[in-house]
Amino acid sequence: MNTYPPLNALRIFEAAARLESFSAAAEELFVTHGAVSKQIKQLEAWLGVTLFARSGGRVRLSDAGWRYLIQVQDGLDLIANATSQLMQADRLRRLTINATPTFAMYWLLPRLKRFRAACPDIELHLVNSDRDISRLDTPFDIAIRRGPGDWPGHIAKPFLDEWELPLCHPDLLGSHAIHSPADLARHTLLYADTRPTAWQRWLTLAGVPELKAAHTLHFDRFSFALQAAAEGLGIVLGPRPMAERLIAQGTLIAPLNGPAVPVRGYCWVAPRAAISDMAINAFCQWLEQEAQTPSP
Repeated sequence: MNTYPPLNALRIFEAAARLESFSAAAEELFVTHGAVSKQIKQLEAWLGVTLFARSGGRVRLSDAGWRYLIQVQDGLDLIANATSQLMQADRLRRLTINATPTFAMYWLLPRLKRFRAACPDIELHLVNSDRDISRLDTPFDIAIRRGPGDWPGHIAKPFLDEWELPLCHPDLLGSHAIHSPADLARHTLLYADTRPTAWQRWLTLAGVPELKAAHTLHFDRFSFALQAAAEGLGIVLGPRPMAERLIAQGTLIAPLNGPAVPVRGYCWVAPRAAISDMAINAFCQWLEQEAQTPSP
């Protein structure tokens, strides 16, 4: 027969290990710090293994604790997924998709009508976030992040390549044409805090590393910089194929043919225990197919 550890202690261990804090785990689970500490000690005694190293009132996972956390999270995810499927057997299956803002706005949203047509029995809940998967506050079925990355307890697969090229509104070239990278010096370059080195990398590869733009505008999110370019405020180092729809609409153009600089592409990421879920598989396969399909 299988030997099961105390299930409540496992739940508390997962929270304390994920947060690396007994106090934070107690707050999340609405119990006392003492209750968390007691359950962890009981679990360690039951296992005969030290899961946390304690020092000066602080705790950190031991090597054994890290290995156990990954396996426990897989097990809890499997239980949660099985429960969700059972409860929703006669209802629409709902998937929570956690995607970065630029990807969601400029690539995913224009294509979602095609997913709804292909899978009408799957309901989507779309959440935007730039945070690392390990630091997300809410659960997800599928996350979309630039990769590859280190995502313990999850499986991931690249599905969309990306490369960068200067993009701007056509009207911006009325007074100052752009025939070579050096011509960018007469324009406003748009920067995003989330891609702080992108322009310098591109200018170096274009052979003008010392170029100084006439003006610069800075934004905290890249999606703002891309929209600013669409409004004619300057030139953005735009990602292809994120901007394909704006280019097809004539809102943005690529005044230079290159260099097209490859950057980290996009991966779908799903909990390892949930990958047998038919709805998750359907959405991941659809992402891969859409990556080979022109923008609507």
